[in-house]
Order: sequence, then structure tokens, then C-alpha cells
Amino acid sequence: MAPTTHLALINVFIGDIQGGLGPFLGTWLAEAGSWSPARVGLVTTLVGFGTLLLSGPFGALVDRVGRPRWLIAAACAAILAGTLLLLPARAFAFVFTAQLLAAAGGTLLLPAVTALTLGIVGKDRFPSQQGRNQAFNHVGILIAAGAITLGTARFGPAIAFWVLGLMAVLAIAAALATPASAWSQRRAVGWKEDEAKDGAKDGKKEEDAPQRAGIRTVLGDRRLLVLACALTLFNLGSGGMLSLLGQKLVATAVSATHWTAIYVMVAQLTMVPVALFAGSLADRRGRRKLLLAAFAVLPVRAALSAFVDDPTWLILAEILDGVASGIVGVAVPVVVADLTWGSGRTQTALGTVNAVQGVGGALSAWYGGLAFGLFGWAGAFLALGAPALAALALVIWFDATPEPGRRSRRRQARTAQAAT
Repeated sequence: MAPTTHLALINVFIGDIQGGLGPFLGTWLAEAGSWSPARVGLVTTLVGFGTLLLSGPFGALVDRVGRPRWLIAAACAAILAGTLLLLPARAFAFVFTAQLLAAAGGTLLLPAVTALTLGIVGKDRFPSQQGRNQAFNHVGILIAAGAITLGTARFGPAIAFWVLGLMAVLAIAAALATPASAWSQRRAVGWKEDEAKDGAKDGKKEEDAPQRAGIRTVLGDRRLLVLACALTLFNLGSGGMLSLLGQKLVATAVSATHWTAIYVMVAQLTMVPVALFAGSLADRRGRRKLLLAAFAVLPVRAALSAFVDDPTWLILAEILDGVASGIVGVAVPVVVADLTWGSGRTQTALGTVNAVQGVGGALSAWYGGLAFGLFGWAGAFLALGAPALAALALVIWFDATPEPGRRSRRRQARTAQAAT
């Protein structure tokens, strides 16, 4: 089996488990423990901010340890253990600890899978492979959501635990079954490969590795800071929009739960082809154009949500959500790899960027609710679209994305010909 096939399987199986129980947590705690929405919201918020603090250090851990297969397995095991601990949990402290363990595993997964991908396919093939990774990831989410939806009527809400547990075990098996010889640490971080001295296979220590760049040097790159700010603004607008839309449907006496489930499925279905397309376009059209397209889509989605009341037509808004999220999921790791290539700190930078942009997502629901209190439904959605316009302006004003695509390769070829 080819190493890229293992990558596909890993991404299918981790698609659903990265967030633990995710949206099913509130349902489980309400039914099994009689928790109030306020209590569920408090523990979710605390866990969310806890994982933001872990994101950067976990990225640094991946860079330092250099064993992504084992880190992926450990992350999945943590998610599985934290989720199973919720079965008997009723006390607030116990639920918080279990959820934090599961969320910590999900936080570790992204840099570990990115490092594994880079070490297998290399930098040149990374954009297209990242597109495939994200596509398989969304397929996994759809499979799990379908299994939980069909199984809930017969087995009750506990079916979510069984589905998550099965996918976690399969993800661990797929990660450990990936051939160790297919991964190279030098290839993963951009160091020159030397077959005679390459001891960077998974599980071996790199003795002659070049010195890593200083963390301050990498994280102080203005282009990385601009990218992080733009993504924070994007998530500030995007993170709470679907939740606010569900509340709007409740206020208009529409079956909010039914339509919210449809919107989630539509967005995930849209992300599959968009991720594949974005991966193939990253080199041909450039990373910057992809980010501009993603940031430009969000204000249109906000306008549709603000002025359209028919839930059927609002499906268009969630298609746009799938377009924007699908592009961002592919483009961000690719741009971070571009900016940090050869530094030995790629996953440190990726984890830090995810932590910073996660602040925007964490504040989005509060920001949307505040805007609703001041301006009503239409004003709230338009307020959520405004940060995306600011992110769009920021990327237009300051190009933070190097373009090592076709034009760069052509320049390198011309230089080589001239030298010859």
C-alpha cells in the first residue's frame, strides 16, 4: 500500500474525532447529566481557551520529537480516552478534565499530520496532497455524521461514543501501519537530503541535522504575523455565523435543528471538491489568490444570512461557507510551510497561527450576540461579515504569501540553463 494511501486513511478516520464529541457533547450532557445550556457553554469555552494555549507548544513538540506516526497515534488515544471518560462523568471538574484531554489530542493531530505529509511527499507535492488530505477529512466527517444520525434512533445518543471510538482505533492502526521508511525528517523540514547520512527516518535520531532557526526569528516574521491577523479576523466573522443562523431560524418558528443539520452536511459536501480544487490551484494560481477568494466569500455569505429568511435559499450561504472553509483548510498549512521552509520550525509556526486565529473563533459567538443586541438580525450578520472585509484589505495591502509555484520554477530553470 502506497504511503499516500495511508495518509488518505488517516485523514478519513481523524475527520470526525478531532473535536471529540463536538456538537453531540451538549446533547449527551443534557440527556445523561441534566446539564443546563449555560453549564455546557461554560465547560466548552474553558476547554476551548485551554487548547489555544496548547496549540503552539504542541507544534514545537512535533518539530522537536520528529516521530509523527507515533504522535498521531498518541493524539488519537488521548481523544479516545477523554471521550470514554465522559460516559460516567457528571461532575463539572471531571467533565472538564475529560474534555480537555480529548481536545488536547485534537490539537496535536493537525501539526502531526502536516509533518507526516511533508515528510512523505515533500514541499513540491505538499499543496496537492494537502488538498487531498482535507477532502478525505471531510469525507470522514460525513461518514461519521451519517452513522450517528442513522444509529441514534436505535441506540440513543451513546452511538456517538461507539462511532468515535471505532474511528480513533482505525486512525491509530492506519498511522502505525504507515511505512517508517517513507518518512524523512529532512524532507519534512526542508533540509537537504543525503541518502548516505539520512538518519531521519521515523523513530531515528537526526545526528547531523542543521541548526534550527530561533523561535523568535520564525514567529517574528512580519508575513506570518499578517497572515495570523487576517485569519483571526476571518474566524471572528465565520466562527459564530452558523450558530447565529440557527438562533434566527428558532426566532422565525422554523425547525432549526433539522435545517442546521442540513447546513452542516451541505458545507461538508462542498468542502470535498473545493479542497481538491484548491490543492491543485495553489501552485498554478498562487496562495494569495486562494486566500483572497476565501476572505471575499464570507461577506457575501453574511449578506445572504442577513437578508434571506427562507431556509431553503439559505443553503446557498452554507455552500459559500464550504467554499471559504475548504480553501482556508488547504491554503494555511501550505503558506506556513512556504514561510518557514528550512527553519525546522514549521509545525511550531503552524500551531501558533492556529492558536491566534482560534481566538477569533472563540470570540465570534460573543461578538455576533453583542451585534444582535445592538442592531438586530440583519445588523448582526453584517457585523460578522465586516471582519472578513478587513482581512481581505489586509491581504491586499500586505502580501504575506510567497509564491513558489510555476513562475518560480520557470525562473529557476532559466537560471540553471544560463549557468550551463
